[in-house]
Amino acid sequence: LEISNLGEKDILVLRLDLTDRHSHEAAANSVLKHFGKIDVLINNGGRSQRSLFVDTNLDVFSAIMELNYLGTISLTKYVLNHMIQRKKGKIVTMNSVMGIMGAPLASGYCASKHALQGFFNSLRTELTDYPEISIINICPGPVQSKIIQNVFTEELSKAIENSGDQSHKMPTDRCVRLTLVSTANDLKEAWISDQPYLAVCYLWQYAPTWAWWLMNKMGKRRIQNFKSGVVSLCPSSC
Repeated sequence: LEISNLGEKDILVLRLDLTDRHSHEAAANSVLKHFGKIDVLINNGGRSQRSLFVDTNLDVFSAIMELNYLGTISLTKYVLNHMIQRKKGKIVTMNSVMGIMGAPLASGYCASKHALQGFFNSLRTELTDYPEISIINICPGPVQSKIIQNVFTEELSKAIENSGDQSHKMPTDRCVRLTLVSTANDLKEAWISDQPYLAVCYLWQYAPTWAWWLMNKMGKRRIQNFKSGVVSLCPSSC
C-alpha cells in the first residue's frame, strides 16, 4: 500500500470541453493560478469511429476533427505559451497506431490521428531553441477502455449497437505504465501494443507493400463481419 503525501492544494479538477475552444485559455490560466506552473500536458481526449465512409454523414468527419485534432492543438497552444516562457515542459499526446497506418471502418478517426502525428512532428521542429520542451507522441494499439462504447457511427446521433469483447486488449494500467516510462525518458514516439498488432506497425513502417496486402485481407473480412453484425478483433478497434 502506497501512502500519498498529496493534499487538497495539490489536486485541481476542472471540467473541460475540447470542442469549446474559447474556454481553453481560461482553463490553462486557472491551472497556472493554482499551481504556478505546468510541467506536463497529457492530451488524452478523443473519440473513435466505426462506420464505412460511403455510409457516413460528413458532419461526423467534421466532429471528429473538431474534437480529436482542433481541440487538442487549441489546448496545446495555451499551455505551450507558458512552457516557452519557462523554457521547459513536456507535451504528451495520446495518438494511436491508427496515426501511422490506415484501417477500414475508421477513416475519420485515422485522419484525425494522422493530423495529430503530422502536427506534433512539425511542432517539434519549431522548438529546436527549447531543448527542454519535449514533444512526445504515444501510439497505443487496442487498449481496454470505453472508447468503443462512445465511438462515432455513420450519424452523429447514432450510438454503436455492439461494442464487443475487450478481453483481448492490453490492460489499461499497463498502457499507462508504459506511457509514463516513455514520458520520463522523453521518447519522441512510442508504439504501445501487444502482438500481433505491434507487428503490423512494423510492417507499415518497413514493409508497406506487405502491410497493404495484409490490411486488404483483414479489412475485407472485417467489413463483412461489420455488415453482418459481428465484432472482429482488428487493430482499428483501438
